Amino acid sequence: MKTSFAKKSSREIKAGKISTELIWFDSMGAKSSSVLITTPDISILIDPGCAEMQPSYPLSKEEKKSLRQKALEEIIKTSRKADVIFISHYHYDHHTLPKEANELYKNKLWIKNPNLWICRSQWQRARKFIQQLCEIYEVNYKKLLIPPKRMKFSDPLDSLPLAKSKDYGEYTKRKQSLWRKGRARFKRLVQFWQRNDWIKETNINGLELVFIDGKEIRCGRTRIKFTPPLFHGLEYTNLGWTIGVVVEYWNNKVLYTSDLQGPVIEDYAQWVIDENPSVIIADGPATYLFGYMVNRINLARSVENMCRILKQTSAKLIIYDHHLLREANYIQRTKEVWELAKKLKKRLITASEFLGEKPLILKITEKNSSASSKL
Repeated sequence: MKTSFAKKSSREIKAGKISTELIWFDSMGAKSSSVLITTPDISILIDPGCAEMQPSYPLSKEEKKSLRQKALEEIIKTSRKADVIFISHYHYDHHTLPKEANELYKNKLWIKNPNLWICRSQWQRARKFIQQLCEIYEVNYKKLLIPPKRMKFSDPLDSLPLAKSKDYGEYTKRKQSLWRKGRARFKRLVQFWQRNDWIKETNINGLELVFIDGKEIRCGRTRIKFTPPLFHGLEYTNLGWTIGVVVEYWNNKVLYTSDLQGPVIEDYAQWVIDENPSVIIADGPATYLFGYMVNRINLARSVENMCRILKQTSAKLIIYDHHLLREANYIQRTKEVWELAKKLKKRLITASEFLGEKPLILKITEKNSSASSKL
């Protein structure tokens, strides 16, 4: 399979007849992972959200706010080209509340199920999102509420045989202890899902609301595959679940991981390998949280899994960004990945670099370092 990559415009990646436009990413100075994927059949805006950088990011509050506003303006402008919007989960760097940008949400919305496989904070955010849609379209939100369906839920770890069977060495006992605690939290979360009202799929005055988890949609010759809910990082994470997507047209595929943080889980890396996409839009590990929420073992897993993806897929272009670009030591902390990509002659690159700019965090660090050396 021969795939060419060329910039038709300053933000566009071509893989056969699939076009991927990079709208905004963390390397550009605001938290986001927003892209527009277009085939001859359909145009999908993925994750139209952005947020200000964390307190440790070396910019003033005003500068962070300005960059976030710039990101939102780019997302709104690009949304005019979209036939449908996909929201992978309810963190604010992945969706924008309707009252802030009501022109975003028209015609059709493919969203993560707000009732199942969702943590409590995202449960509340999903409801706030849909309530605001109802207010804008003058629909009674309460009419969307239904009693919860009675369901049986299996242990999500059972669907992760690679992670479950991995040898964690001296960390094994600690890992098993964390899994036990996580399993107990998961059971409490299931009880929460089963005792609170759900929201139904509906049409809000012409705005079609579809819960997309695990579904496959065909539009002409385009095939769009959504994953079942995947952990947002580690097994049993408090951050909840997210949805990945593969857009396929003829022999080309673009795969968007959403927030797998590496991926840190081996089975999710295997999903990417099995799909063998032409282009990968991947979020790297949150190295800015190293020593706090990311430990040495799990960072090593993320690095090892991305190396597996580089070795075992034919993808020649990988956008490696999002969580990874929130601090300046990201290259050092994932150096094996960058070195392997260079050895394999694969283009592993941040979104800003693809657009011809050095990542903002590196610009700031170099500027500060230069200023300090002159003192």
